[in-house]
Amino acid sequence: MESLGSSLKVPIVQELAKEKPAAVPARYIRSGDDNLTLTPSHPPPSSHIPIIDMHKLFHPDSSDSELTNLHAACQQWGFFQALESSTIEKMKSEIENFFNLPAEEKDEFRQQAADVEGYGQAFVVSEEQTLDWGDMFFVTTLPPHLRKPHLIPKLPAAFRDSIEGYAAELKSLAMKILRFMAKGLGMEVEEMEALFEEGAQSMRMNYYPPCPQPELVAGLCPHSDAVGLTILLQVNEMEGLQIKKDGVWIPVSPLPDAFVINIGDILEIITNGAYPSIEHQATVNRDKERLSIATFLSPKLEAHIGPAPSLVGPKTPAKFKTIAALDYFKGLFSQELNGKSYLQTMRI
Repeated sequence: MESLGSSLKVPIVQELAKEKPAAVPARYIRSGDDNLTLTPSHPPPSSHIPIIDMHKLFHPDSSDSELTNLHAACQQWGFFQALESSTIEKMKSEIENFFNLPAEEKDEFRQQAADVEGYGQAFVVSEEQTLDWGDMFFVTTLPPHLRKPHLIPKLPAAFRDSIEGYAAELKSLAMKILRFMAKGLGMEVEEMEALFEEGAQSMRMNYYPPCPQPELVAGLCPHSDAVGLTILLQVNEMEGLQIKKDGVWIPVSPLPDAFVINIGDILEIITNGAYPSIEHQATVNRDKERLSIATFLSPKLEAHIGPAPSLVGPKTPAKFKTIAALDYFKGLFSQELNGKSYLQTMRI
């Protein structure tokens, strides 16, 4: 697979944090205009993101009422929690094991000069930009022929096996959810399947170390996901995800063994704006690290990304351009992560 982009090599934050600095180095400090708005300490009760019961959604007797809930969650929030029992414990422990490896062992998986995949940070395009207080291990997982030979194949066997099982399970879950979304929108289900069935899946494993001045940094700066669908798993008990709703940052308290699922920019484009992608960010903690894994599903690279034909008509004109998926991703990785700015370039 050709590279979709690159990211400049920057220090590993986990190693920096081990030195227990009294203050955060200047390059990680976000200025007030960097969009880091403090949340109210007690958000209103209505701010809890919707919960969708996957068992009800997938069950013929109860799917209609749960589909109504899913459709409303996608329209109004762009985020929901999915109750779904899953073989996730093994994946959690393997991610913790990876980030606990000695620095020199993890270094074997560092991002290469012209590639965004690997261990490091993404979207670093200049020496001046503010850095996130966090490291990531980013890999393409499906289809298998797109995997980089120096990444997943070189991981310890137990980690490889966990990724294999988890990737298959989350692909299946994502496709089921996308079919229900198409149904809720009155969109041709085949249009959704044609885009995503052979689509690309990637995983971003995140490690946010403790920080001496957590209020000055972002673990991951405010952004919307540029992909189709994101399925996030909280690996340890440390919270840090916040979503922007009506101009306020709302902390998300993940339920045990639940996934947090959100609409990406590509789904906003495909649904012609009916399901909006939502800005979110990761905050960090003074005393404890936070780990999470985001699994992204995108259309196949040979596809074209644009509003679904069945959702466009005289009364609902297309709000977004249609472009080749490959061009979309190359454009994405050539710039900094910044709110929903990349989606704006797709608007008509």
